[in-house]
Amino acid sequence: MILNRLVAQISDSIPSPEDFFIIDGDTIINSSIQLKEVVVFQPLKFYDYEEAKRYVILRERTYKVYPYAKMASDRLNVLTERLEQIKSKRKRRIYLKRLEDFIYNEFEQELKKLSRSQGRILIKLVHRQTGETTHKLVKDLRNGWRAFIYQTTASLFKLSLKDTYDPETIYEDYLIEDILQRAFSIDRLERQDTSLDYDLDSLYEYWKENKPKFIPEK
Repeated sequence: MILNRLVAQISDSIPSPEDFFIIDGDTIINSSIQLKEVVVFQPLKFYDYEEAKRYVILRERTYKVYPYAKMASDRLNVLTERLEQIKSKRKRRIYLKRLEDFIYNEFEQELKKLSRSQGRILIKLVHRQTGETTHKLVKDLRNGWRAFIYQTTASLFKLSLKDTYDPETIYEDYLIEDILQRAFSIDRLERQDTSLDYDLDSLYEYWKENKPKFIPEK
């Protein structure tokens, strides 16, 4: 009896295979190396103080408008799923009108406070988050998106709703992506994966070799 209890105790204390990591042939208990993931970013190099200052300004603008772009993606997903369930044209119009009223009441006045530069970044980030340009979203879903996008960004400063987010060819967009990834890593912004397709490591390598010469803003 004592021997059976001893065997049972020993068996209970033996970790299962999933409790181990195998690293280079060495077996390590899982619980002994539970570490938080650390993301290491390549350092950014600036030509001078003015360029560094512009990066900081771009970072603050990105921080301000990213939550709206994320919300736009969330709203689009909900809107799309809901409209797929509504077959009646009349009920679809009613739903879109209610959505427009909700967006107007909750966000219109705050979005009107955006600067032209912030509005331009927002349009780019909407493309990043949804995979669609703001122009196409307004065209396809004009009633439901008019208050959120058309009346609150483009109409303020005649911004181009066709602007796209392209960190592979536009250096500023690459800097925005860098800002977002660093913010995600420290929980400064809530992560929402992009709907676009590009490799961040490749971006770092490309712009390391092809960084444009800094030209001060006039």
